[in-house]
Amino acid sequence: MGFLGLFSKSSPGTNVAKLPSGSFTIDRTGRIVASTLPRAFDEKLTQEIGNIVLEMFLKAQTVNLPLREVFIHYAGLKITARELRGGAMIFLAPLKTG
Repeated sequence: MGFLGLFSKSSPGTNVAKLPSGSFTIDRTGRIVASTLPRAFDEKLTQEIGNIVLEMFLKAQTVNLPLREVFIHYAGLKITARELRGGAMIFLAPLKTG
């Protein structure tokens, strides 16, 4: 029993949540219409990212800045967003280290 217990213990760092990888589409009203993100990823966070991206594209349009795509590197997460007629397609991927 003691020998088998060695395999059941978690090593340090194994309980760290993995950063998501996937994409989602948000319409001009802020509603998420499609997603390939894992179900475990917080929907509130997805919505918040989407709203910020929509706001960014709207503000760029307001000042006549032709912004169609943005790349954001944030805390180990790469966010790529493409404008889609008022909505956006947003891609999330962990930054590769090393």
